[in-house]
Order: sequence, then C-alpha cells, then structure tokens
Amino acid sequence: MHLARRLRLADAVFIGLGSMIGAGVFSVWTPAIGVAGAGLPVALAIAAIVAYANATASAQLAASHPVAGGTYAYARAEIGPWWGFVAGWSFVIGKIASCAAMAMTFAAYAAPAGWETLVAAVAVAALVAVNCFGVTRTALVTRLLVVVSLIGLAIVVAAGFGASPAIPAPALPDATAYGVLQGAGLLFFAFAGYARIATMGEEVVDPARTIPRAILLALGGAVVVYGAVAAVVMLTLGADAATSPAPLVDVLTATGTEWLAPVVRVAAATASLGALLALLTGIGRTTLAMAREHDLPAVLAKVDPRWQVPRRAEITIGVVVIGIVLVADLRDAIGFSSFGVLLYYLIANAAAFRQEGAARRFPRALQVVGALGCLVLVNTLPVLASLIGTAVVLVGVGGRALVLRARRARGPRAQPPASDR
Repeated sequence: MHLARRLRLADAVFIGLGSMIGAGVFSVWTPAIGVAGAGLPVALAIAAIVAYANATASAQLAASHPVAGGTYAYARAEIGPWWGFVAGWSFVIGKIASCAAMAMTFAAYAAPAGWETLVAAVAVAALVAVNCFGVTRTALVTRLLVVVSLIGLAIVVAAGFGASPAIPAPALPDATAYGVLQGAGLLFFAFAGYARIATMGEEVVDPARTIPRAILLALGGAVVVYGAVAAVVMLTLGADAATSPAPLVDVLTATGTEWLAPVVRVAAATASLGALLALLTGIGRTTLAMAREHDLPAVLAKVDPRWQVPRRAEITIGVVVIGIVLVADLRDAIGFSSFGVLLYYLIANAAAFRQEGAARRFPRALQVVGALGCLVLVNTLPVLASLIGTAVVLVGVGGRALVLRARRARGPRAQPPASDR
C-alpha cells in the first residue's frame, strides 16, 4: 500500500522549518562557540553553504524519484543498493540521535529539576502517537509549533539588538581553522532538517515541483533565523555563551529583560517538540522504504490501512529513541547525529552527480562542493562521536552482508529481488 499525497507546498516548508529551527537554535550555540570562538559567523556561513549544496542535490534527486525514503531510495536508483543502504542506515542512526537530542532539549527547558529524563521520554511517546494518526495532523501540529518558536526567537533578537548589556560581554577567543570547521560541523546538525521534506516524497502533492521549492524556501528561512540569533548571542554573551546551558535565556538576563524568560523557555520547548515531531516522521519514512527493500525487517513495511502511515516503523523508532534518552548525553548526541547526516549527504551528492539530461536541475559544481564539504566537516567532528559513528555504520554494513549471505545459502526462494543485491 502506498502513502497518501496530502502535503502541499506550505505544509512541506513548515515541516522543514520545524526540523531546522528546533534542531539547534536553542541548543547548538554553546558547543559551537566553544570550538569556533570569534569565528562563529564563518562557521555558520560554511555550514549554510554546505547545506545549500546538499539541498540542491536532494531537490534534484527528489524531483526524479518522488518516493518515500530520501537518499536511501535515490542512491539505490542512481548508484546501487549498497550505497543506498549506507545512506539509509546513516540517516536512521544519525536522526535517531537527533531525536534524542531534541527530547533532551525540550526537557531541559520545560521539566522541573530532576524530572528531565522522564519528561523527555514522555514527549517522545506522545509525538509518536501524533504521527500514528496521519501525516496531515503532523503537518498541522508542526506549523503551530514553528509559529510559536518564531515568536520566542523574535523576542530574543529584539531584546539583544534593542538593549545594551549591563556588563560588557567578555571577548570571544580567537578563531582557529580547525575550530571553525568543527563549529561548522556542529552547526550543520541544525540545518539538516530539509531532508525531512525529501523523505516524505510519497506524501507530497506534485512532488517534482513542490519538493525542490520547499527545500530551498525552508533552508533560506532557517539561514536568516540562525544568522540573527548568532549575532545576538555573540554581542550580548561573548565568551560566556560557551558555558551557558540556556544561552537564549541568558541573552534576556544580560539585557535586563529576564521577565521575558518564561516566554523563551516555552518557545524553546515548542521548537524542540516541532523538530522532534518532524524528525520522527522522516525516520519513519526512511525505515519504511528500507523495510520494503528488505534492508530492514519486512514487518516494518506495514502501512496502517486507515491512517496510511507506517505505524510499526514509527513505534519501533520511538522505543529506540526513548532508550537513548535514558542513557545519552546531549553534546554526544549532537556530534553523533552530525556524523550520520554528513555521511548521508555525501552519498546524496554522489547520486545527484551521476544524473544526466532532463534530470539535471543544478550545476554539478554544487554537488562537488557539497561532497567535499561533507568530507571536510565529518573529519573535524569530536573524535568520540566519529569513532562511535564509524563503528555503528560498520555494524550495519556487516549485518546486511550476513543477511544476504544467509539468503543465498537458503536458495532462490529466500532471495529478495535481484536489484536488492
């Protein structure tokens, strides 16, 4: 059974914005400033350039392959099933880490002290339930969450530019090339939400036209928001931002508008929920696509006949995310997520580079920039995150190899279609 095409341009744009605006604007500044220092604007620009190049690759591929699964499906069609598997596996593991990071961010702003873990787990369970009752509900809820988030960010930006700090902010440390690149890799975590649009290609109306436009519109809006927030954080907090657990709340304190802090806390919690909702949706669709192609258990390919969503995949992902929430750390989750996502987009650029003729919508030079950017940034991420990411990817590759070997040993009846091998 196929998914229903119900999402229009505005729905797709808001789903992308919901992923990007909530995926880091309230949580990524502390680690990014800690490594990039005064080079934060350069790091943000690098992350945005790499994200734009990757977005054009995703848009071009989505126009030619309007199906669920994103780069997993695109790479299978353009390069081969093994490349598709690595892309899909990297996406799933990276974005599951993102889900955990967003749940933790929500709890950090919304939960009473000592209750953060429980509240994060409950938030995941609640949004999985929303996703299980139809994608149009997901789009509506995401739109509302994005609007609330933007209101909170507008308050922070207005306070930061409209009032001078009572105490001058300590100067940011000097930038180093490595620190700027590592900061860009961490900031890329925040921009990667446009992939949610591409992974929902089977549910978008007129996908060949809608998906490319939605990706570029959502990314452009996110760049503007992040640029304004970065400027405010640097001007009002300076080096103190590198140690702040809630930098946007601290902006209000520094400018004498701390009475607005509850509004910003609500906006931060709302943004995190918006990102978490959109992330869960995207991972569910990639899991569905991989299960259809026998790269994940076939039981996850079931589409609910009434609500037309991959309910089993959604529930399974929710359980895994809750497990991570119980044991993980926010900073490690961000680094691990960036590793998986950068590898995913490296393969997306390679797949788009191979497209010819009418399928080409953007210059190949953009795919070269995107691929090189992914390679550089993934090699500057924190060492522990890179080592864990590499190990998990290798486990997935080894597992698929063993499954295919076992199928061959059982004979022709156990084999998936030839294209899967």
